[in-house]
Amino acid sequence: MLAAGRADSLESSAALETLCRTYWYPLYAFARRQGHAPPDAEDLTQSFFASFLERNYLEGLSSERGRFRAFLLACFKHFLANEWDRAGRLKRGGDREFISLEAQSAETRYLEEPADHLSPDKVYDREWTLALLNLVLTRLRAEVRAEGHEVQFDRLKVFLTLGKGARPYTEVASDLGLTESAVKVAVHRLRRRYRELLREEIAQTLSRPEQVQEEIHALFGAFAS
Repeated sequence: MLAAGRADSLESSAALETLCRTYWYPLYAFARRQGHAPPDAEDLTQSFFASFLERNYLEGLSSERGRFRAFLLACFKHFLANEWDRAGRLKRGGDREFISLEAQSAETRYLEEPADHLSPDKVYDREWTLALLNLVLTRLRAEVRAEGHEVQFDRLKVFLTLGKGARPYTEVASDLGLTESAVKVAVHRLRRRYRELLREEIAQTLSRPEQVQEEIHALFGAFAS
């Protein structure tokens, strides 16, 4: 988060791109739940990120600013309330098309979400959490691929989200040509590393390390609502 706010550096550019791509959809879902039509929600989200980058809202962002999740949503709400009309309703964020693929699939994804009566803020928290988990899973897959165990990961990743009852260990062991004990050990290691990466990613969006556990409870509380 802080790296993204440092201007004129390769690290800054990469961090900003990651932030935009990771959290584009949660803001789109927020706008849709507020009642904006799909084209307007897309334009609003694109234009917000264009403004976000051009004005470098993150420049000077300090540890005193708190949770980046809340900071980003507050910025978006401010943009929706005060800046959209003054921006002249820029289509697709003016000349920036950095989220084109996500924009094309966003409404399809939104319509596939389960029906609920969550508030826009709760929808944002839920989609933020899902984006975060997907980012963690992508990092974990890359690590496992580097070790030459991508096939094993594809068989075992179901245990990261669905638990022991997802598939019988014996069935997975047979698929992989391993013993059931070996599969249990592999799953245990994956879960441990998954938790480590999750905490790392969350810590990057917080002002203080001691906030991590509190943020975990807040994020996963979105699924209990």
